[in-house]
Amino acid sequence: QLALVETGGGLVQAGGSLRLACAFSLRTTSDYGTAWFRQAPGKEREFVARITWRDGLRNYAKSAEGRFTVSRDIAKNAVFLEMNSLEPEDTAVYYCAVDDSLELHTIPTAYHYWGPGTQVTVFS
Repeated sequence: QLALVETGGGLVQAGGSLRLACAFSLRTTSDYGTAWFRQAPGKEREFVARITWRDGLRNYAKSAEGRFTVSRDIAKNAVFLEMNSLEPEDTAVYYCAVDDSLELHTIPTAYHYWGPGTQVTVFS
């Protein structure tokens, strides 16, 4: 079974930046979707960004467009989420997820593999 671990969360002042990393191992010529979700207390888990492993095709939620950048490093077996201009509304637990479908999925139930999450807290 595929295992994922997120790192890079923490406290950051509003307007600052963080870079999250998700480490996992894939040995395949097929393309996979690697996605970031987040969940704030009392709210549903929501889609943030996605990148395909082989071709590096990206998709973003409107809340992330223009501020966040998702990328991957095949040699390091990792995907990243660079978050800039952070706002208190970005405070949440951020999760990495992997799906073997090439379709763009923005709901959590479509993903088969999840990391334990990393906390991001943005303060004013």
